[in-house]
Amino acid sequence: MTDFILVRHGETVWHAENRYAGRTDVPLTPHGREQAAALAEWAPAAGLTAVWSSPLSRARLTAAPAAAACGLTPRVDERLYELDFGQGDGLTREEMRQRFPEQLAAFLDDPVGNHLPGGEDPRKAAARAADCLAGIAREQPNGRVLVVAHSTLVRVMLCHLLGIPLADYRRVFPQLLNGALTEIRVEDGQTALLCLNAPATDQTPDFH
Repeated sequence: MTDFILVRHGETVWHAENRYAGRTDVPLTPHGREQAAALAEWAPAAGLTAVWSSPLSRARLTAAPAAAACGLTPRVDERLYELDFGQGDGLTREEMRQRFPEQLAAFLDDPVGNHLPGGEDPRKAAARAADCLAGIAREQPNGRVLVVAHSTLVRVMLCHLLGIPLADYRRVFPQLLNGALTEIRVEDGQTALLCLNAPATDQTPDFH
């Protein structure tokens, strides 16, 4: 049995304008750094056995204070990268509507069958992220692991692991809050969702 605490990185400079941040390495805002600090305050009482993150700096800088607070060395895995949004990267939805309205309409109707032009297939992204977690679970069979990654990646991975149609990821998981805790338990190849978007505090809920 391995428990994973999945955390979306802290707020970035593109947050206020709701720009799609995929592979672009967008920096944290001061509030995003505060969210990383809050995660570090929560971490020592959480019983963590490992910390992993996406290679993008917004994830690494969110994970690093928590890892340091626990005396752990954070590990980075490319399978935890955010989805590549192709031509949509760095744009707001209104800007996409101006540049490629038909493709955007198709994406909003079915974000999996019609992913953004030039972007990554969400099915492949979900599979790579789930493969990463499976490897961590093998390495940490009784672990409690913090994974700092990205909004769309975590949502499609949750659908993949919980048996929810991937095309429903925006409806079932409409928002993943920056710095909040989403916990899952992986046991005997099955995944259970224990909590979603819980605030990072110094109290760890008891799910055992």
